[in-house]
Amino acid sequence: MSASESSPSSQISQPLLDQQETESQPQISPKNPKKLALLPLVFLIYFEVSGGPYGEESAVGAAGPLFAILGFLIFPFIWSIPEALVTAELSTTFPGNGGFVIWAHQAFGPFWGSLMGSWKFLSGVINLASYPILCVDYLKLVIPIFASGLPRFFATLISTLVLSFLNYSGLSIVGYTAVGLGIVSLCPFILMSLIAIPKIHPSRWISLGEKGVKKDWTLFINTLFWNLNFWDNASTLAGEVEQPQKLFPKALFSAGILTCLGYIIPLLAATGAIPLDQESWVDGYLASAGEMIAGKWLKFWIEIGAVLSIIGLFEAQLSSSAYQLLGMANLGFLPKIFGARSKWFNTPWLGILISTVIALAVSFLDFTDIISSANFLYSLGMLLEFASFIWLRVKFPALKRPFKVPMGLLGLVVMCLIPSVFLVYVLAVGTKAVYLVSALMTLFGVGWYFLMNLSKSKMWFEFNLGEKKLDYEERN
Repeated sequence: MSASESSPSSQISQPLLDQQETESQPQISPKNPKKLALLPLVFLIYFEVSGGPYGEESAVGAAGPLFAILGFLIFPFIWSIPEALVTAELSTTFPGNGGFVIWAHQAFGPFWGSLMGSWKFLSGVINLASYPILCVDYLKLVIPIFASGLPRFFATLISTLVLSFLNYSGLSIVGYTAVGLGIVSLCPFILMSLIAIPKIHPSRWISLGEKGVKKDWTLFINTLFWNLNFWDNASTLAGEVEQPQKLFPKALFSAGILTCLGYIIPLLAATGAIPLDQESWVDGYLASAGEMIAGKWLKFWIEIGAVLSIIGLFEAQLSSSAYQLLGMANLGFLPKIFGARSKWFNTPWLGILISTVIALAVSFLDFTDIISSANFLYSLGMLLEFASFIWLRVKFPALKRPFKVPMGLLGLVVMCLIPSVFLVYVLAVGTKAVYLVSALMTLFGVGWYFLMNLSKSKMWFEFNLGEKKLDYEERN
């Protein structure tokens, strides 16, 4: 359905309810090489969310070992699992590349679907800009010339272009690359945890922190929140997954186990094996912990693993953003050209190009407030996502759901309410600059919706106006 041709609820619901009688996914070959299989999907979701224990150190620095351990044990149950369950149900019910855009569209109409797309896309590409910078920050430790000036500029530019070309070469290639990156980047932590076993003193795990070190609860909550987030990003790839109704729940469950173990096991090893120096627990400290536990060789491997993890994060986020644009073109929110695929690799080349150019532009700015604003927009999108999930249960109670969260409406409200409290907290602690930038980007999203409607009415561009059925709809 196009954004300019909004139809009544009954007209929207009919093709969806028809799914109860027919298969919603188009028939494909069971060995279609262009479709994502389970293992690469697991690691793409893993990199969307985590990429390894890098970044969890601040939780110990902010609140001490005991609260950090409890946080990474408990927080997945009150945040990650609800978000993953919502993603599993809606991705299997509407397995199209629009992901969360489709959900908001079907729940509340085209305006909110378009605004969801703007919020999530801007949030994604702004976060995407930070990954090449982090890569260069690690490289400058080995090659100091990359610390500033033209060498840093060209290093950022070239790394972004090279990683974007890898994304262009095919989603299956990106998926299996993610598998390799994930295994290699996790291996040093497996070794560190094994070597640490005889050195562990369990009493260190119950430490509330060093005396005189003030607890920073804001940093603690933010660290947990952003290290266990973004489960829904992979939903924009649902149309590229082989048998998404079966594979998506399995992939989300597997990625969830991998993510949680990837955080808690190295955390237990490092906090238990070395004496607490709380103020040293900042981003990157796990590499130093590896050196204290096993030697410099492990520190070097962990640092290399950090770079590989960043590459995986970049590839996963770029895939999500590019396929989101393709999905929005299929929905009629964007001109049809945004859905164009490469003849060689079947990838959305224009979506990759646009995402890369915006990320490059942002990466050369002083973007602390922009990054915070991206997280602000993501939080707004998640609130809309939870609301869409609840309302779709009310609006289409009889809709066929290949995977259904086994709760009644009241239970679902409670499940979504708890993580929503954290989202409201993130929104409440924003600075004036973050509010201003977020408001401007939201106004851009609203203006874009009406501009696209005007473009359709004036026929400035060619749009999908309903003649092309989406991946999740019945095909006659």
